Amino acid sequence: MAIRTHELAVSVPGLRATRWWTDELHAGMKESYAVARVETGRSEWWSSGKVWRSAPGSLQFKQPGDVHRDVSRDGPGTFQIVAFPAHLVEPVAGKLRVHPQLAADDERGAPFQRLHDAVLSGADRLALEVAVAEAIAAFAAVGDAKCEHTPPVRRAVELLHERLAENVTLDDLAAHADYDKFHLCRAFRAQVGMPPHAYLTRLRIMRAKELLTAGVRPSDVALQVGLYDQSQLNRHFRRIVGTTPGRYAR
Repeated sequence: MAIRTHELAVSVPGLRATRWWTDELHAGMKESYAVARVETGRSEWWSSGKVWRSAPGSLQFKQPGDVHRDVSRDGPGTFQIVAFPAHLVEPVAGKLRVHPQLAADDERGAPFQRLHDAVLSGADRLALEVAVAEAIAAFAAVGDAKCEHTPPVRRAVELLHERLAENVTLDDLAAHADYDKFHLCRAFRAQVGMPPHAYLTRLRIMRAKELLTAGVRPSDVALQVGLYDQSQLNRHFRRIVGTTPGRYAR
């Protein structure tokens, strides 16, 4: 089966809903605010420096920049994923760190469960808008998770976000983090889930997708995201996204 996805029709502009099936172990960096509900299957997965265990009904919360890596899977898994526009979530969530997972019976997850039920039932626009508003408001209730990044790693992550279009060296990162570069590399990989250069490349491809969606020509995107030329953009884009920038833009 590998990975299969199916886009679900929703009546709220900017909201996306997807059914996702897989029997593979998946790894990647998240690009949006999203809540996934496990419909079938059990798995173990790594995020925010910890291994989590999912069962049917549990909710997984994703924020831009989160790294997710499956550790094990007990049979095929089915998920329903609702992704929110950033401009709706950020005024509420702000800098909060959301818990990566809530159990199916956790009362804090009730608004998100109602949203998933509304999507699944094909609710009309008003009903869905109410469910979305209640879910976004509920982010504050699940936004008290302790950040697992130590101050040096947090400072390094912030610098990569701020300077993704620039050349950043390991010495730059270490100086900004106020940490020895050898220990920084080890701590960054352990806490973030990938080394600094891989994280920066993912950030650049995320930004490239935004520019392409906004109508920027593929030939103009590379330099705007800190890559040397279009061939380097094509190589990384195809590896991460699965297609070329030109086809993505179309």
